[in-house]
Amino acid sequence: MKTIKQNTDLGILIFRILVAGLLILHGIGNLTNGYVFIKSMMSKSGLPEFMAYGAFMGEIIAPIFILLGYRVRISSLFVALTMFIAILTTHAGEIFSLNQFGGWAIELQAFYLFGAIAIFYTDSGRYTILNK
Repeated sequence: MKTIKQNTDLGILIFRILVAGLLILHGIGNLTNGYVFIKSMMSKSGLPEFMAYGAFMGEIIAPIFILLGYRVRISSLFVALTMFIAILTTHAGEIFSLNQFGGWAIELQAFYLFGAIAIFYTDSGRYTILNK
């Protein structure tokens, strides 16, 4: 029986596609709604509404850079910061809660946050469209 050779760079690429690709879809949903919900959450938290447009950077622009393999470490930090702020402003009351199916109430936000942190530490690997 043949064994599959370990390819860490391919694993990093797949993980980058997973985290960044899903986050872009999430960001497109917010973009099509004009960030109305995010603006209201910023306002409720005492933060200026224009900060909601940082979500555009953290949910669309930075993930595109991660997908391309360009400035992956700084982009992943921006994604992590965006998700940390989202958790604090929108989901703080759910941090220690379960959803109706028994899963962690903020599992999606935590996936993006910790996925971005993992990408920060692994960088882009060998497979990038743009050179480092």
